[in-house]
Amino acid sequence: MLMSVRSNLQLHGFVVETASDGLQALNKLKTGFKPDLIITDINMPNMGGLELIRNARALPSLRFTPILALTTESQKAMREEAKQLGASGWLVKPVTGVDLVKVIKQVVPGA
Repeated sequence: MLMSVRSNLQLHGFVVETASDGLQALNKLKTGFKPDLIITDINMPNMGGLELIRNARALPSLRFTPILALTTESQKAMREEAKQLGASGWLVKPVTGVDLVKVIKQVVPGA
């Protein structure tokens, strides 16, 4: 799934940096990487997406960075928890590349 999303976004002109799990993503963010958008799955090894969202929002440089959850989870309670932690949006897989790009353009100014 990661390779598919990356390829699709690159085809649409986006520069994409990936991480294999939430812990690796957080480590990149803590070392100064400042993306225009974070897309996370909810179910990942080592650190799940909800914990990643919580930790990313705790970093001052990422306070206003849009965060999208792209996941198979569709439970309302989980969606609400992600929103309370600071997620900007929630997309349930499968999502077409066109739909993903539309959402990105809505949450990232100038995308």
